[in-house]
Amino acid sequence: MNSSSTERARQHAAQYQTYRGLPPLLGLSSFVEAVEPGMSVEESVDALKRHHYAFRRLHHVFIARLTSEPIFELKMAFSYHAWLCAVQVSALRARVGEMREPPLGLEKVPHPGLELAFDELLSAATTEELLLGLYEVALPTLQARLEQHYRRAHPLADQPTRRLLSAANADVQEQLDYGLRAISCLVEPEARGAAMETLTTMRAALAVADHRPLIDAVAGTPESNFVESSGLPPRHRSKTPWKFDGQPRRDERFPDPYNMGVNAEVFLYEPSLPAEAKVLMMFYKRIREIDVPEMMASILAETPGKPWAYYHDMTRQLWDEARHAMMGEVGFASVGIDWAKNVMVNFTWSLGLNTQLTAKERHAVLYFIEQGLMPKTGKRHEWEVSLRAANPLAATFQDFDWADEVLHARVGRDWYVSDMPSPSAAVAYGDECWSKVLIGWKSWKDQGLTAHRNWWPGAYREYCASNGLEPDPTVAAFQVTYESTRADLKDISASA
Repeated sequence: MNSSSTERARQHAAQYQTYRGLPPLLGLSSFVEAVEPGMSVEESVDALKRHHYAFRRLHHVFIARLTSEPIFELKMAFSYHAWLCAVQVSALRARVGEMREPPLGLEKVPHPGLELAFDELLSAATTEELLLGLYEVALPTLQARLEQHYRRAHPLADQPTRRLLSAANADVQEQLDYGLRAISCLVEPEARGAAMETLTTMRAALAVADHRPLIDAVAGTPESNFVESSGLPPRHRSKTPWKFDGQPRRDERFPDPYNMGVNAEVFLYEPSLPAEAKVLMMFYKRIREIDVPEMMASILAETPGKPWAYYHDMTRQLWDEARHAMMGEVGFASVGIDWAKNVMVNFTWSLGLNTQLTAKERHAVLYFIEQGLMPKTGKRHEWEVSLRAANPLAATFQDFDWADEVLHARVGRDWYVSDMPSPSAAVAYGDECWSKVLIGWKSWKDQGLTAHRNWWPGAYREYCASNGLEPDPTVAAFQVTYESTRADLKDISASA
């Protein structure tokens, strides 16, 4: 349409009336809006591919930086935000596939400026720089592109895309709501100053990729010290190729991460011990699951070239395990236990697997453990303990924890067992791989990294004091360790 015919179309549409005043076009838009031609299929697909690239790179950044991030809350945030990104990657891939025949070209880099910006983000030197790059540059820029695409997409012809963009924007906004609050809590002016060159490089690269003047993603005002050119800015952090760091790190609330002085599984399966006390030990088991995202992130980061569905499914499981860890945190809060002071949450499992096994071997161990959680002695037992203890919160947590394991078993079958000769061989290999992991019980103690202190009596007594109960001497006397027994109660044949 030329400008005059478009204006006539608007005038005609403005006069059009629906039957008895019913909402026009199901409320999707007005007729005046609908007579605008909007984006072509080619334009819409091109924009979708750029969103896809951004979400996929963000997913990778969240996963890649999770293990080495010390702060518990940020580990959890990265787990969740990686999952939100994975969901949108899958939705975008599906939408492009609805409008184009293969090959879809989704693995191509849409513009080298995008690649540079996300390389800089991945290589951020500190947690503070990473947060600023994520939540003040990358995600706000993505949100602006999503909103622009939504405004330009035809509300009727391209309604499936508009619906997808609306959901994606909501997920980005949720990430920004958390991330900007995290920045206000954690980033001091000095750290912001130290990150400025990285942030400027990212903004410049994104501006070149968008063929637009550089705009401050937060304030919305031009950067006075930037003169746009047709070329990309020089690399800053990403001059040195980024390398995944599989060493799990914890903040100061984890003062004894090598501690293996309390065997939770022996306590949980001891028939003579009361269910109420076992619930406390299950809260410990849940919060200890912080090490599963730490380990699963290493599998995802070090397993390239899989179909996207692999990363989608594995990220969902990673997020589930992070939720379980937060369930333990909530559980301790609900019974008045200061876990940071009185519960020694270790990282020995993720440390051992990440530093001693290949990515495939880690996945084998994960699957082997998941299989052990499905029988009556696994998640069902923990749910039944919660019911016997008459603890409705614990029962809710264990009910959904059990349900999650059904999905995780399916993920294991689809992406691990399918590469093995048989299901039995898959289980046997997982057991073999776990047996290869050397637990440095004695060496850690000899090096002064831990005394394997029995923290259980103190945590139990705090629970009793907080809830007006008299401690049970038998419960308080528990002192079985992990020195010679794995979490599945199998004897450890070798110890460093």
